[in-house]
Amino acid sequence: MNDVPTPDDERLKRWRLVLGGESADGTGVTLKGSEARMDAALEKLYGGDQGDGRPRSGRRGAGLGDSAPTVARWLGDIRAYFPSSVVQVMQKDAIERLNLTRLLLEPEMLDAVEPDVHLVGTLLSLNKVMPERARESARAVVRTVVEDLERRLAQRTRSAVSGALDRASRTLRPRRPADIDWHRTIRANLRHYLPEHGTVVPERLIGYGRRDQAVKRDVVLCVDQSGSMAASVVYAGVFGAVLASMRSLRTSLVVFDTAVVDLTDQLHDPVELLFGTQLGGGTDINRALAYCQGLITRPRDTIMVLISDLYEGGVRAEMLQRVAALTAAGVQVIVLLALSDEGAPAYDRENAAALAALGVPAFACTPDLFPDLMAAAVQRRDLKEWSERNLT
Repeated sequence: MNDVPTPDDERLKRWRLVLGGESADGTGVTLKGSEARMDAALEKLYGGDQGDGRPRSGRRGAGLGDSAPTVARWLGDIRAYFPSSVVQVMQKDAIERLNLTRLLLEPEMLDAVEPDVHLVGTLLSLNKVMPERARESARAVVRTVVEDLERRLAQRTRSAVSGALDRASRTLRPRRPADIDWHRTIRANLRHYLPEHGTVVPERLIGYGRRDQAVKRDVVLCVDQSGSMAASVVYAGVFGAVLASMRSLRTSLVVFDTAVVDLTDQLHDPVELLFGTQLGGGTDINRALAYCQGLITRPRDTIMVLISDLYEGGVRAEMLQRVAALTAAGVQVIVLLALSDEGAPAYDRENAAALAALGVPAFACTPDLFPDLMAAAVQRRDLKEWSERNLT
């Protein structure tokens, strides 16, 4: 008799794991060994209800209890049975469905989790109530995520922004052929086309500016730290640190709820910077913009990125007036509804429409596209067109 599982057997086992209903699921499959342990781990998280508090018929009880050792063992199990991307989803679901927030204050829990952006956001929201014995473990989790993000995003960001800065700086005396912007040179000299020779004889050359150490742009990141913006705060902190490492940029980072905190002096250490935030609370965009206005000394060379879901708890009319004043002065204002992989969250559509009427479109941006967005801003390209081309 052949005991090798067929594709149909594997398919039925997968359905059995999805349905989790033992004999009631209709598959007739009995799980053994590691598959049974995978099923038990899924059951503890998803077996108790349908997500709305109503128990499923024919299901055994689920849950992880309120014991840190029990939860830590479960976290170890799912890391053994599932790939990292699935583990991160299950951790996020466990925190939300089973109310494990309190247990994240336990060091042994933090040592067991799979670090990811969502977990960092949760830890930052617990920062002020975290016991001292859990702080070092929490910092290790945050450091792991930050270092991973820097490896993935830093070089691309520096390359995209540096290239855009070089191209945005023009000279009429390029020193080398490699410094000539041929596209602009030909376009500027079309009137000197010689039909008999089939060529353009340029009267003047247009080249890329020389690379130097001068500060070419000021960047102000103004980040809403209300609870719904957790992932955006994490990514903004990492990108802020990367941009601050570039000598051609002068970067400031300001976070706000109903108060405003300037974290620019911590940009050299993104882990410390993130622990300087306090997720949760209300939102006063107008107050934050007023503070950022005071940081701007070269409006035509300034890019200000407001990251917020635009639910304004301050004075809305003044907030819109400030944005209008900034753009009129030459500041390039960018409004991101989110800087995360989840897309646009719930946001204030009325405020977004009002900003669009001022020529400031509001859209969500993924971390992978943020370097290109900053390059487009440096070159003063049409950001509405950029967003429609890249984010639809």
